Amino acid sequence: MHQSEHPGQPWPHLDAEKTRTPSLGAAKIPNPRRHSLFVDDEQGVLVNILHPGHGKRPSVASLEQAGPRRMIYFDPPKTKCAVVTCGGICPGTNDVIRSIVMEAHHGYGVSGVLGVRYGLAGFIPKTDPDVMELSPTSVADIHEFGGTVLGTSRGPQDPEDVVDALERLNVGMLFVMGGVGSMRAAQAIQAVTAARGLRIAVVCIPKTVDNDIHFVSRTFGFESAVEKVIEAVRCAHVEATGAPYGIGVVKVMGRESGFIAAAAALSIKEVNFVLAPEEPVVLEGPGGFLPALEARLRRRGHAVVLVAEGAGQDLLPESGLTDASGNKVLGDICGLLISRTKAYFKERLPINLKFIDPSYIIRSVPASGADRAHCNMLGAMAVHAGMAGKTGIMVSRLHEIPVHVPLPLVTVGRKVMDVRSSAWQQVLDTTGQSRLRAEPA
Repeated sequence: MHQSEHPGQPWPHLDAEKTRTPSLGAAKIPNPRRHSLFVDDEQGVLVNILHPGHGKRPSVASLEQAGPRRMIYFDPPKTKCAVVTCGGICPGTNDVIRSIVMEAHHGYGVSGVLGVRYGLAGFIPKTDPDVMELSPTSVADIHEFGGTVLGTSRGPQDPEDVVDALERLNVGMLFVMGGVGSMRAAQAIQAVTAARGLRIAVVCIPKTVDNDIHFVSRTFGFESAVEKVIEAVRCAHVEATGAPYGIGVVKVMGRESGFIAAAAALSIKEVNFVLAPEEPVVLEGPGGFLPALEARLRRRGHAVVLVAEGAGQDLLPESGLTDASGNKVLGDICGLLISRTKAYFKERLPINLKFIDPSYIIRSVPASGADRAHCNMLGAMAVHAGMAGKTGIMVSRLHEIPVHVPLPLVTVGRKVMDVRSSAWQQVLDTTGQSRLRAEPA
């Protein structure tokens, strides 16, 4: 379920100017790495690798390929880096931190790497920013643990204050890990550095278990999170099959995108219904969820329902509230779903319903092997980009190739599934559910 399947995303409208990678200036210093296959700035990765057909001309828009450059912008012994983790925790964050430190020290020999504590808020104390020295020794085994050794926080910080701190700390490269909101904050920080004429590179690494960032085939931590969801679904299935008319309801993360729920359903095969934010939910009446659930229970005697937290929000009153990151506070779809399910079956079937919410468990675990390898690549590519003077970008992997993505392309919104795609149809076929929509009169 990749972003290229969604027609509403900005890919068809890209041109060379929008995909151009910003830079601090000409790179004139030879790269100290002696045994590298260097990447040229002219090398690119096509954004859309599919031919549109129907006589249409394929898009040739491309993103700059990431990797070490033969000539770099910063003089390593005179350069200091800073790393900050923002937003929610995610499996693999420590792996990325470790990769940045190891590449910066062993690959380039920078003067030092600072870890900023508790997100961008760590920059704000004007006399003493909350930072810690990071070295190969101090990060040697941090990848064995979940969370982030630097801590994290949500909420906006004044980019002017952040840049003031960067200047006081004599930082040349800032690496920001986070989701779309964190990318917007990094974009504001980069704008201030540019306005002041500062030689500070701002490079982002996409971090979210939701897999909802544009121009990212798969975010790190996503596979690890799906594996934990599978454990919860397996438990729900055992509960559901252990009682007459058993129903197991599992809630997972996914504010605007149902990638986690869909991937878990395709993986474990024990899910009978997936409710995702991209697909409107109708509860009652012909074509509704509850009649479909009743049919399933009468036919098989049990059911497992996997619900993304952002599903069915149109069924709930809006609170008008936002969280510290500016995200709309979601209504409790599972609370509504459970109460309506119990009311619906009260006079129909003696159901046994169990609810499992592993939401925060799935993001706090250490990364899987595949995610760790992915994290290692992202951290190294971020350092290569920063040392080459690239700024205002996100490093990513698109079509299995590392790329530089200008931040304005990333911050337009969140990536979502296309419910018309073959990938979503696979979910419907695997679960056996139909599209839960009211039938036309």
